[in-house]
Amino acid sequence: MSLIELRDLVKSYGAVQALKGLTLKVPRGSLFGLLGPNGAGKSTTLRIISTLLAPDAGHVNVAGFDALKDPQAIRRELGYVAQEVAIDKILTGRELLNLQGNLYHLRESKRIERIDELIDLLSMEEWIDRRCGSYSGGMRRRLDLASGLLHQPQLLVLDEPTVGLDIESRSAIWQLLRELKVKGTTVLLSSHYLEEVEALADQMAIIDDGRVIAEGVPEQLKKELGGDRITLRVREFSDENESGQVRKLLEDIKGVSQVVVNRAQGFSLNLVVDDESILSVIREVLEKSNFKVFAIAQSRASLDDVYLQATGRTLMDAELAVAGERDFKLENKKSMR
Repeated sequence: MSLIELRDLVKSYGAVQALKGLTLKVPRGSLFGLLGPNGAGKSTTLRIISTLLAPDAGHVNVAGFDALKDPQAIRRELGYVAQEVAIDKILTGRELLNLQGNLYHLRESKRIERIDELIDLLSMEEWIDRRCGSYSGGMRRRLDLASGLLHQPQLLVLDEPTVGLDIESRSAIWQLLRELKVKGTTVLLSSHYLEEVEALADQMAIIDDGRVIAEGVPEQLKKELGGDRITLRVREFSDENESGQVRKLLEDIKGVSQVVVNRAQGFSLNLVVDDESILSVIREVLEKSNFKVFAIAQSRASLDDVYLQATGRTLMDAELAVAGERDFKLENKKSMR
């Protein structure tokens, strides 16, 4: 049974269209990951689910409530932890949680009990009574999580929960999310970290350019690619023209499929072969066209392979493209001043 149902969501910010008919279902009790590069539409989707943003078109149903007609009912059922941590630097962590509990109209005895429980759960005893302005990034993120969990929501929504955190803080948050899932809380998190979604999510969706391009169980998505994954280079760093020539040669070989140029890795080639015997055929075909194999590696399918097959680029390629576009816009702004 779905706890969240999104259908045909459209959202624009001026001339920029963030969501382009996004449709998604999140099963009740799942730890669901949204994977995609920055700018794919993940944060916009989470803000719409959390009733902080209204779509231009589409339908949003959360826990049986229509988000556009009854946002207050949805807010009682979810906890939202934004990507940017917003904490009053003057208050102590305990004072901030007390304030949050009052906003949720929790009875004093229940509020104190729940705060003590979260302090223990998130290992905040040593620093919870210090002012928030002295907290590290990991401490601030744990406090933000505690605020989102204070009223014991059935749905926890997390936007990039571990960005910029050290390994210890990231591990602690991962463990907490697993425990919440076991206890029946539905957890929806967005991330552009492949390893995070692979380690945590029992179901996932990949978002690219405002649409869901793949969804399901991570292991099943990888299995559906089939065959053995091969990464091939004809030199340490090729260029686009050379990799394009090699790609055409590979696509004509029987038993080779899903050939994609991996720009983020020096224009290497990613492909699938039916069996290992085809590797010798690949070498022979390339040598006849004056291409020698510089390096070849075999591996199991990963989520990056799923993304690569769905979009024709790796997640890193997508991140670099977004960063390049952002830098280009900044340079244009500077030149206009």
